[in-house]
This record gives sequence, C-alpha cells and structure tokens, in this order.
Amino acid sequence: MLPPLYSKKMEIHIKIIGILLVILAGIHVIFPKYFNWKKELSALSLINKQMMEIHTLFIAITVLFMGVLCVSSAVEIVETPLGRKIAFGFAIFWLLRLIIQFVGYSSKLWKGKRFETLVHIVFSILWLYITAVFLVTALA
Repeated sequence: MLPPLYSKKMEIHIKIIGILLVILAGIHVIFPKYFNWKKELSALSLINKQMMEIHTLFIAITVLFMGVLCVSSAVEIVETPLGRKIAFGFAIFWLLRLIIQFVGYSSKLWKGKRFETLVHIVFSILWLYITAVFLVTALA
C-alpha cells in the first residue's frame, strides 16, 4: 500500500498529464492547416497522403483516450496493479516518443530557429515529465 500523501501527489500528476494529453490531442486539429498539408502532401500518392492523415487522426485519438483515462481514473492508475501496468506501458510509449524527439527528427528542423527551438525544448521536457511520472507510478 502506498503512503496516502505519495498516492495523492501522483494522482495529481496523472490528472495534470491527462489534461495536457487532451489538449495535445486537440492541437492535432490544426496540423493540416499549420503544416500546409494541402500543398505539401499533394505530391504524394493517394495512399501515402491518406496514411499520413489517418495515422495523425489515430495518434490524436490515442492521445485523447490516454488523457481521458488519466483524468477519469488517476486513483486506479496509481493504486491498483492493473493501473501500474498501464502506467508502465504509457511510460514506455512516452519514453519512445522522447527518444524519437532526438533521433527521429533532424536538428535542422529547429536549430537556429527561435520558435522551433522553443517548441523542441518544451515538448522534450513534456515527454520527459510524462515518462517520469508514469515510470515512477509503475514502479511504486
């Protein structure tokens, strides 16, 4: 059994992450316009264009459901064996996302660009925070 104060603190962090993930899922709505997909994806074959759009939609849905689960079930995630297993799976997911931030995207996309560098730093910190909270929860 976890100490009550520790449990309450982790529940708060899980709920904060849940809110952030719901917001992140919503941000996906602006991707097509912000990244000018109409023009940028026009050179792709129909299958590649639709895979990009559909995979983005499903990433948004996955992130939304993760967020809703965190907001609605923080107590269960922190205090039950199944919840800690889910937290461990989420920790792995977000750790992989953190790694991809550095090895999957070229630094040419953000180096020397003030806004893009800020976004890179903010999201790197976010992925680290999410990973750490889920990992600590899972291993408690």
